[in-house]
Amino acid sequence: MTGVVAAVVAAGLLVGCSTGDVSAGGATAPETTEMNTQHPAAPVSSAANAIMPNVVCMNLQEAQNEIQRAGVFYSRSNDATGRGRHQIRDRNWVVVAQTPSPGTPIGEGDAVLSVVKIGEPSLC
Repeated sequence: MTGVVAAVVAAGLLVGCSTGDVSAGGATAPETTEMNTQHPAAPVSSAANAIMPNVVCMNLQEAQNEIQRAGVFYSRSNDATGRGRHQIRDRNWVVVAQTPSPGTPIGEGDAVLSVVKIGEPSLC
């Protein structure tokens, strides 16, 4: 069974791959295939369909949950200290600023939350 799974996985990895065309003399002619190396952009906001709640001083996970309850499922966060740290564990961060302000109509991707790690200096 393991051999079958390995064969299926290997076949799946090779789909779409090619080593080129083999000519009559056995030489391999290189293929010219263009690849899209650009990453997709963040979702663009749709028509405003929700109202931005006030999430300042909430931990990041609670803030994201509140925004989702408002009807928007994609929000962004950034390190308010400017150090560019990634928010891996959302519950370890507190929201110190938000864009847009509470009460503003928002769509997907509009909510941007500035955060610091819990315990770091903030107004919260």
